[in-house]
Order: sequence, then C-alpha cells, then structure tokens
Amino acid sequence: MNRKTAFIAALFGVLAFAAPAQAARVEVQWWHAMSGVLGDRLNELVEKFNASQDKYTVVAVAKGNYDEVTNGVIAAYRAKRPPEMVQIAERGYMTMLLSGAIVPVQELMDQKGYKIDWPDFIKPVASFWSYKGRMSAMPFNSSTPIFWYNKEHFRKAGFDKPADTWQELEAQLYAIKAKGVSECGSVLPGDFYWSLLENYSAINNQPYGTLANGFDGLGTEFVYNKTKVVSQVARLKKWLDDGVLQIAGQGFSPEQLFTSGRCSTFVNSTASHGNIERNAKIEWGATFLPHENDVNPPLNSTIGGGAIWVLKGHTPERYDAVAAFLDFVAQPETQVWWHGATGYVPATNKAYGLARERGYYKDHPTREIAVLQLSRGTPSENSRGFRFGNFVQTMLAQRTEVEAVFTGQKQPQQAMDDAVKRGNEILRQFEKLNAGKDTEADGKSK
Repeated sequence: MNRKTAFIAALFGVLAFAAPAQAARVEVQWWHAMSGVLGDRLNELVEKFNASQDKYTVVAVAKGNYDEVTNGVIAAYRAKRPPEMVQIAERGYMTMLLSGAIVPVQELMDQKGYKIDWPDFIKPVASFWSYKGRMSAMPFNSSTPIFWYNKEHFRKAGFDKPADTWQELEAQLYAIKAKGVSECGSVLPGDFYWSLLENYSAINNQPYGTLANGFDGLGTEFVYNKTKVVSQVARLKKWLDDGVLQIAGQGFSPEQLFTSGRCSTFVNSTASHGNIERNAKIEWGATFLPHENDVNPPLNSTIGGGAIWVLKGHTPERYDAVAAFLDFVAQPETQVWWHGATGYVPATNKAYGLARERGYYKDHPTREIAVLQLSRGTPSENSRGFRFGNFVQTMLAQRTEVEAVFTGQKQPQQAMDDAVKRGNEILRQFEKLNAGKDTEADGKSK
C-alpha cells in the first residue's frame, strides 16, 4: 500500500469512526386485554404505527382479560413500574379516574401540541370517556350490542325480519318455535346484564341509578328495581320456562349456538362481526335492539369495550411517544381500518363519514347498525352511560340475583330489590374510599 492509498484508507476509517450512530427509538409499553383474532389485529395496528415513523416503538403486551389487566396495572403502579399505556374496559372508568395514577389524555395531547378534534367523537363515546368536558382516556375499541338473526328461520316462519318492539318480537319467536322452524328462538348472551338490562334501560330511557347514572357524583344509588328492568327479567324468565330462550351448556358458547343454526337469534356486541362472518353456517343478518312498544322514539344504546389510559411516572420523551401513538389511533384513516378489521365502531364522525364515502356499508351493511344505534337521537341522563364505582362487583351481584330468578329461587321483583340493596352497599364502600377524590381527578403529568 503506497502513502496515498494508506492516507485515504486512514481518512475513511476516521470518518467512519466519527459518524454519529443512528438515534435509538424511544420504546413504550401498552398493556392490553385482547386475544385471538382481535389480539392479532391490535398487534397489526401497533406494527402500522411503528413502521410509519422512526422515532418511537410501541410494544403491545397482552396481560389477560380486562380484570387481569386492571389488577396487573394497579400492582405495577404501586411497585413504581407501570406501563406507559393500558387498555381498560368501560367498567373500570371510575377506578382509573380516581386512582391518582393517570395523565388525562386530552391534557397530554394539548401539552404535546396535537390538535385532536375532540368534539368530533360520537356523542355516547365522547360523553362516557370525558370528565368535566375533557377526555380522560383515548377511546379505542368501542362497541355496543346489536340484534343478530337467522334469515332463513324468519322467512320460514313468515317474517321478513325481526320486529322493532319486544312485544312483537316475542310473538315472532313463539311462532318460530310453534311452527317447528327452530327449537331455540334465542340464546341468552353471556353478558346479558350489559346487553339485555343496561342497554335495555338506556334505549327505553329508564334510570339505572340516581345522579344521572352516577355521572353527577359518587352518591349515586341504583334504582333499576323500580323500572321496566323488573318486567324485562320476568320476560326472560318466561321465555326460558317456555323453551323459547336457551342457556348455552357447558362446552358451548352462545355465539356457537347461533352460528351453527340451532338458535334463531342472538344479542351480542358488534365486535362479533369477525367471528360470525368466519364461522356462521347460516344466512345471517343483524338489526337494532328492540324497544318497548310504549317507547317512541327509542334512545341510543351505550358503549362497551375499552379505552387507552396514560399512566403517570414516565419521562417527557416517553410521553412524546405516547402522544404520537394516540394521535395515530385518533386519525380517521386508522379508525376506518380498525372498524373494518374488527367490527368495532369508528369513534369519530369523520371516520364514519369516510367509511360511508368509500361505500364500505354497501358491502357490509350490518356494520353500520352499531354506529346508527349509538348516535340515535340526543342522549338523556338515562342513556349517556353508566358511571358507577366498583361496577364489576355490582354487576356480579346483579347477575347472581338474575340467575336466582332463572333457576326459580326468586321472583323478579325480589331479586332486583336484593340486587339493588347489594349493589348500593358496594357503591357506599366505593364512595367512602374515594371521598373528595372526584375534585382531584384532573391529574397533571410529571
């Protein structure tokens, strides 16, 4: 090697050594409760974000079901090792809001300079996830129950489609059974408390609790033992006794009894679209949930599913990553993709409009039902949603009492009286534990 060659080689060596290394991505964790196909779609969403830019990496971590995620994140926060983001179901809203562990998402996005069109979120979605008019968490997998039916069964019984009212629907289901079309007019959903009691109350403008179903304070009390819920429980019991309604046995899910063609109807989340489209061996359709014949017009249904909460205790750089990801989630294009990939509703009006403009509902008409049902009319105090503390525990108490009716151990009125009594005791425990915290819920990021 001559001197010139040696000099050039040495120069390039120095330059190579001196070249700055590529900045490492900022990594943040998102704990979630999705599994199976929905879990796959969530991972795909994260991959899309990670590939869209080169500054941040979101790591999605499945932590079990919603209850397991909630318990896990509480333990992690107490141990000072929380994830940056966590997906929590709607029943955990009050627990998260009053935990002292969260950074309100609208505050974070404002701080980081993102211009989210918050008023564009669909009314029941925005109303539920907001506190004092500002979004607490980013709506993510928003759902609502709809009414699924076997088209062939209804045609054979002489009906074009399910009736709009419970009274007319009952006559149809009894006719389907009497004509021998099906031995099972309907199958009881596993979450009947959500679809057939809570959403029943919202649609029929029935109060579930005082203080606007808990929206106006921790002093709320359940009152559904004084409403049409009692007659709804009695109706379901009558259907069970008459063999029109069935409960899925061990080893079978309600969805399987519907998709196999055994049961003619089924009430379940709009997020069931993926499974039903893949697994149904029948010609199926879907429509709005029924309402009582003396209720006109029916009101909106309420949301289920979850939202993405941001936790305290992280660096500004990590909050930059979180804000960038949440901005990505809120974009209409992302919302439309998520809607089509999962069956969950688009959370914003812009995303819904975009799906309509592209003709999506011409090919997938049943996926529009949930959006229309959620946005129907102006939400009342009875249909905004449910904001009760320890809502999982109060729901379990109610479920136990309803099951006592189904097994003949209690009459509907007594069961609902007992459910309300048990539920109100749980509410008072939550109120005592969180006294004064409702005025401190607007936490600040550190």
